[in-house]
Amino acid sequence: MVTGQFIADLISWGAIGARTTESQIHREMASALSCPVGFKNGTDGNTRIAVDAIRASRASHMFLSPDKQGQMTIYQTSGNPYGHIIMRGGKQPNYHAEDIAAACDALREFDLPEQLVVDFSHGNCQKQHRRQLEVCADICQQIRAGSTSIAGIMAESFLQEGTQKVVAGQPLTRGQSITDPCLSWEDSERLLAELAAATATRL
Repeated sequence: MVTGQFIADLISWGAIGARTTESQIHREMASALSCPVGFKNGTDGNTRIAVDAIRASRASHMFLSPDKQGQMTIYQTSGNPYGHIIMRGGKQPNYHAEDIAAACDALREFDLPEQLVVDFSHGNCQKQHRRQLEVCADICQQIRAGSTSIAGIMAESFLQEGTQKVVAGQPLTRGQSITDPCLSWEDSERLLAELAAATATRL
């Protein structure tokens, strides 16, 4: 929380996770940043908490923070107008067109920009990392059908597919995740190519 302003010039985009979107401290921190900040829906799929977080981050707040010289100060934020929802799924995926429309309805209720980011992983792939490609295909179809609500995507990818456990004394596979399972480099290239082709229809 207290390092946000000190490193703000290094941050071009931020994401607040599903388990911290309801945290007032994180909402206040987002209000102090000049870059866009995404708020993930709750782990149960609830998008209302993300809408509430966007509204809170647009307001002015006061808290202790180091300034750009590293001196502790009472900081008053001006609010962040660039907050948005990250659709990450929950007990069920929420990347389908009807889910996107419902989220936009919730944003419209408070006159918030009706644009969001879709997380291909987590609840949307139901913890099956290769399903990210299926999510991508659906999102590409929505874009080709004329959707302007999808402003960006998140995907979990790395050099090697899958994940590995960290075991003491055992060597690690270079380029493979030690946290969440990821798509391979080749699948990531395919995913980006499909998205590029779909978004080209917007031009």
